[in-house]
Amino acid sequence: MSTIMGHKLGFAKELEVASKAGFRSVEIWMNSLQAFLDQGGTLAEARQRLNDLGLKAENAIGFATWIVDDNAQRAKALDQLKREMDQLAAVGCTRTAAPPMGATTQPGLDLKKAAERFRTILELGDQTGVHPQLELWGFSKNLNRLSDVLYVAAEAGHPSARVLLDVYHLYKGGSAIESLALVGKPAVEIFHINDYPNIARETIVDADRVYPGDGIAPIKPILSAIRNPDRPIVLSFEVFNKGYYAQDPLVVAKTALQKMNAILKSL
Repeated sequence: MSTIMGHKLGFAKELEVASKAGFRSVEIWMNSLQAFLDQGGTLAEARQRLNDLGLKAENAIGFATWIVDDNAQRAKALDQLKREMDQLAAVGCTRTAAPPMGATTQPGLDLKKAAERFRTILELGDQTGVHPQLELWGFSKNLNRLSDVLYVAAEAGHPSARVLLDVYHLYKGGSAIESLALVGKPAVEIFHINDYPNIARETIVDADRVYPGDGIAPIKPILSAIRNPDRPIVLSFEVFNKGYYAQDPLVVAKTALQKMNAILKSL
């Protein structure tokens, strides 16, 4: 959904485009779902639209500041996250991203405290049936390295702890692809696939991401490293390319699926 969010289609139309393009699962954005609800839609209607279009909501993207040091802000974030989880459960989505929102500009986050806070939202997941996926953000001053998210996930000590990785963010944060071999197979359920041009990681930005195969990213080694023979991993195509936003959204979605399938067939 990030790939066509710049078209400002709205939740219902985004789902229609994804379905027409041939996708059978989507990663919804909480702000798009919330706008649908604010405009009079209901959770039951959202779930029905997904079902009617043959789509499964595999994951959601939200931005609750669950990880911050400020106790009052974190308490509000937990209330927000609980509310969002309840909404996601109602539409049949059982996962949500948990990025380091609110802890991106100042380095020095205590990773042990981050692990405790991650466990807290994992326990919310036990209550709601919607499980947080600890997301690596390469541009952040915290949780920008694979080693950091693996530590926080492991230190949380919860059976549902999972990490959400991304081709671009691994590069942006400077994580070695070889380190992916240390990621336990159960640890990845959702993975963001994309590519990037030949731009130094210090200056590359989110909007530079491109279709898989159109850049220089070592996508095949990455996918081979995380591949789980026992359980499929959900690949979500995520870019924020303004050039794509200027094109017809259905063309963009179809191209994304075609490029993803071409990469997978070549493995």
